[in-house]
Amino acid sequence: MHLELNGSEYKVSAGGLTIELLPKEFALLQFLYRNRGRTFSREQLLDKVWPMEYPVERTVDDHIYRLRKKLRDLGGIDIKTIRGFGYSLAVQGSPEGVAMNPATNDPELRNTMSEVFMKFHIYGQGKSMLTLARQQDILGYELDPHYSMVVHFVQGDLEWLIYTDEVPLKDRLFYLNLFYFFIGDPKVKMEYAERLIEKNLLNPPEQLELEILTMLDLYTLAGQPEKALERLKRSYQVIAEPDFENFVPATQITELFIHLVAGTGDEQLERMDETVSRTLRDKPFLREIGGYKVVKGLWALRRAQWAEGEKLIHEGLQVLDMSGFVPLRFYSVYRIYHFCRMYLAGSPLGRKYESLFTAELEAFGLLRLELALENLLLPLLESP
Repeated sequence: MHLELNGSEYKVSAGGLTIELLPKEFALLQFLYRNRGRTFSREQLLDKVWPMEYPVERTVDDHIYRLRKKLRDLGGIDIKTIRGFGYSLAVQGSPEGVAMNPATNDPELRNTMSEVFMKFHIYGQGKSMLTLARQQDILGYELDPHYSMVVHFVQGDLEWLIYTDEVPLKDRLFYLNLFYFFIGDPKVKMEYAERLIEKNLLNPPEQLELEILTMLDLYTLAGQPEKALERLKRSYQVIAEPDFENFVPATQITELFIHLVAGTGDEQLERMDETVSRTLRDKPFLREIGGYKVVKGLWALRRAQWAEGEKLIHEGLQVLDMSGFVPLRFYSVYRIYHFCRMYLAGSPLGRKYESLFTAELEAFGLLRLELALENLLLPLLESP
């Protein structure tokens, strides 16, 4: 059974019938339908459907009760109560002997859809990735397990990454660590990342990305841009290889950021800026365009061009919103906050971006989930 969800009118349709819902009823059903088969506690549903609000657990029960009554006529859909825990949505399958999506087992279609998904990933089109992932049942394909995990990362679903048993911990480690790097003193996280590299705990491609790209920011924001510039030499050696050409824009933007923090003169920065601009014309990746505008905004702030700097930063964050890559927008906010901490501490702009960073930490649930994240990650460094 397939439900058609109309988010603009809060309507759900199936089998020729259409039911009109209240906005929160629709949001609850939409969340459960996208995660059908999974069980959620009342607290989890409150967090996902009523973010930044303060309803009580009874609110969930009341909405479930009303949803059940309204959906009764559709048939084939059941919101199950899991005693002592919460709720799970079950949707009736196809008639016996009939495959709901016969194309699911077609290897050519599966490979084609994986290639499309990968292209969206490369171009930084997170919203396109999410749309494709959510339409698996309609389009008749099954997303590669790795990309199923990437979808949760793109949405900033740290809680799922911590607690899921659908994906081995080793395959989640890189994404979990990216979130962990955002919390606390960059110097502490730099030292932690160095130990992580020594232990060689990540999958090879992710281990390499940590070494040649992520570490550049950690060194820079820890106040050691000279270490970042030294490591940058190896980064350029790696991305000179054909298989790594899509790392070029991010590496060039990071180089610009390192030199900006290091106090490099405007003339040299302008030469690097021209190189980045040319690269982004050939590779117009949304994530990198957004990150580039943010770095240009920080450069303007360094020159005391306050209005221009704020404008560019705002534009950059807007582009990152458009991309739908939630963690990478936060990554830029992280850069902004620590840059302002180093150069604009105590200023009105510094306080503005500190407030933004704090709000984003709360929105991500990073502060709430910090202990769970540490309990998962830190013991790995102590293991033999």
